[in-house]
Amino acid sequence: MAVLITGVEKKSPAAKARIKAGETLLTINGREITDVLDYRFYMPDTRLELTVEKRRGKHRTVTIQKEPFEEIGLLFETYLMDKQRSCRNNCIFCFIDQLPEGMRESLYFKDDDSRLSFLFGNYITLTNLSDRDVERIIEMHISPINVSVHTTNPELRCQMMNNRFAGDCLKHLYRFAEAGLDINCQLVLVPGYNDGEQLQNSMEALAKLAPAVRSVAAVPVGLTKYRENLPVLRGFTPEESATVIRQMTEMGDRMEKETGNRIFYPSDEWYIRAGVPIPEGAFYGEYPQLENGVGMIALLREEFKEAVDEFDLFLDTDRLVIATGVDAAPYLQELADYVTDRCPGVQLQVVPIRNEFFGESITVSGLITGGDLMKQLKDVPMDRLLLPLCMLRQEGDLFLDDVSVEQVEQTLGVPVTFIPETDGVALFEALFEDMFTVEGEDG
Repeated sequence: MAVLITGVEKKSPAAKARIKAGETLLTINGREITDVLDYRFYMPDTRLELTVEKRRGKHRTVTIQKEPFEEIGLLFETYLMDKQRSCRNNCIFCFIDQLPEGMRESLYFKDDDSRLSFLFGNYITLTNLSDRDVERIIEMHISPINVSVHTTNPELRCQMMNNRFAGDCLKHLYRFAEAGLDINCQLVLVPGYNDGEQLQNSMEALAKLAPAVRSVAAVPVGLTKYRENLPVLRGFTPEESATVIRQMTEMGDRMEKETGNRIFYPSDEWYIRAGVPIPEGAFYGEYPQLENGVGMIALLREEFKEAVDEFDLFLDTDRLVIATGVDAAPYLQELADYVTDRCPGVQLQVVPIRNEFFGESITVSGLITGGDLMKQLKDVPMDRLLLPLCMLRQEGDLFLDDVSVEQVEQTLGVPVTFIPETDGVALFEALFEDMFTVEGEDG
């Protein structure tokens, strides 16, 4: 394979070496370059020999001297320098299969690309990996690698993922552990499938891979109202959710005693569904699985209250509204009460948004649409609106239903501020902006 160079940055080491757009990059220091992982792995050296091809059969070698980790300056058609790998599975719980028709095309793409796992923290199922891919990951010591395990029972994994190779692919997990790579694991639990005894067996198997397995998060299956022609599934009851918490907490307690690392964590959703208090921040250690909703509320709560305690607030504010998913609303209300108890002049309201777009069984903030926001907030008096950043796509401009931030602002007639969902300091500062002073300083 080879990679087409589509551009060269001005005054870059590549430009000084007279590399041109339209040439093809073949090797760096004798190693074949097939995609972004190869390129990033071999690029940091200070002296590089690049083999490029101007036209078929016409090769030349270019020597580049540069600073350590300095960019070469080559541009390619895509960031990956290759096509993104799609998922080969047909999981019974796949959320993308539960999307309605008519949404933007990118939302229907099922990603399962190991390169994105390393670069951006995406989770992969291992079913897309060839033996050569596994060898390269080990050779490059790509770590941590994030794996959607779901179950360590090979037959059950094949059944749940509708892929006859899904069970055999677990061998890659053991190879990564043997090679000393750090691994974070995800278990999407479905009642009657991989919970109960199967969950216990999976935890026992993953515990044996410690310390390579650094963390394991369990999240409950998410079910939208768009499940026509899909397997009949149900959500977890409060009692079943409490059982998951108990199982994972007991295993975590055991691992903490044996290894000093808890490893096993239920996501915040389990506590909410079970009506069980979410643990304090110390329970989550270094918060290894925030992206899976593990410890998000504890971290937000801890940071926000520390920020409130550090500052004196002015007594009067504009009418501030925080809109969020149904799950997070009671915890944000707790933070709002923490402020208003100390400063009665603060006008702060938390509004839970029902998910009418996907169905009211979907209660997380990240799946709230712009349409639901505009519909449910139109009669709420406010001067400023705060929303979790997870409601927007990565580019920060659109909600899931392609409603823009500007549309929401224009419809509601107020400015909107977006806050990272786990950043309590950012939430505090966004709420009060310049309306606070540090203790001991003049206002």
